[in-house]
Amino acid sequence: MGCECSKFADCCFGSEETKPVASVPEDESVVKSELDVPTFREFTIDQLRMATSGFAVENIVSEHGEKAPNVVYKGKLDNQRRIAVKRFNRSAWPDARQFLDEARAVGQLRNHRLANLLGCCFEGEERLLVAEFMPNETLAKHLFHWENQPMKWSMRLRVALHLAQALEYCTSKGRALYHDLNAYRIVFDDEGNPRLSCFGLMKNSRDGRSYSTNLAFTPPEYLRTGGITPESVIYSFGTLLLDLLSGKHIPPSHALDLIRDRNLQMLTDSCLEGQFSNDEGTELVRLASRCLQYEPRERPNTKSLVAALIPLQKDVEVPSHALMGIPYDAATMNLSSLGEASLRMDMTAIHEILENIGYKDDEGAATELSFQMWTNQMQDTLTSKKKGDFAFRQKDFRAAIECYTQLMAYCLDENH
Repeated sequence: MGCECSKFADCCFGSEETKPVASVPEDESVVKSELDVPTFREFTIDQLRMATSGFAVENIVSEHGEKAPNVVYKGKLDNQRRIAVKRFNRSAWPDARQFLDEARAVGQLRNHRLANLLGCCFEGEERLLVAEFMPNETLAKHLFHWENQPMKWSMRLRVALHLAQALEYCTSKGRALYHDLNAYRIVFDDEGNPRLSCFGLMKNSRDGRSYSTNLAFTPPEYLRTGGITPESVIYSFGTLLLDLLSGKHIPPSHALDLIRDRNLQMLTDSCLEGQFSNDEGTELVRLASRCLQYEPRERPNTKSLVAALIPLQKDVEVPSHALMGIPYDAATMNLSSLGEASLRMDMTAIHEILENIGYKDDEGAATELSFQMWTNQMQDTLTSKKKGDFAFRQKDFRAAIECYTQLMAYCLDENH
């Protein structure tokens, strides 16, 4: 383990008094709400059927596949924007007006900590939501079912902060309730940054259920009344902190027993050995314990969560995709099939695409030579872009400017 358990436990339980949390100055990058995201719109069922290749099974990305009551598909619009489409079952949302009003309200939210809602569809009995597509799986996948590497401690702290910031933003916009907050609701974008799915901001259709997970993970007040409050969301945030700390989905009651018994070795993910200090572990356990208080009024608010998590951040200069081991260059842009083939430098695929769209040179006899010249220029363009991106990440701005200038020159030549 990365800390000595006895010291860890003493720090956690030395005082029952809740310490005040210092306020955090607003960071423009955190509160920024104007993004390169289109405004909310209504889609037709035909548009979404085409975008998902007829709601093809191979495009299902939701955790339980076809067996899920509400299935999520990946798709691509005519403008090549990638989308996630949530298709509710036939009995959900019988009132089309209620569905549209709820979707429009959530669709007004725009924040870089959210997988934002782009639109909806409500034709006949069909009820669908359309959101930004996040290509790099869910937190559940990276925590519980990882393949290449376990999630690093610094990345787990970043997930916790980004989630707290997402909840704080939603609260500031009057959407403090989030239904069934769990590790499947946290998704990762092109750059490996964690985002909160907008789907959980929608009320859960006609049955009113707010939790589909095991009742062992639900807030105590939900079991008593069947309703949720903003404090219930904080309780669920506490269960996610336990997930991040343990790398397992431990029921809160069991985790609290381990904390009370000072058996923190059983609570902490063995993959984190040596990655965090006593103080860091202590703070995260203390914060989780506060979120999991039985009485809702004793739980912290979202602003306090953000304030508590900011000082814990590590490796802040390292991009998320690097911490996650995600091949960033292969997933940076929304590309057409031609763009994706160009990025791979797959000349055969490029040639097939050009033939299919009727590409012909002015002089038929010179086609092969012209195509070779074009592919060479395309390769030079991609090389300039990659060199510029690398120089920019290394903060070598002089080299970055030179590479981007060369890239612009290639583009201008192509347009002329």
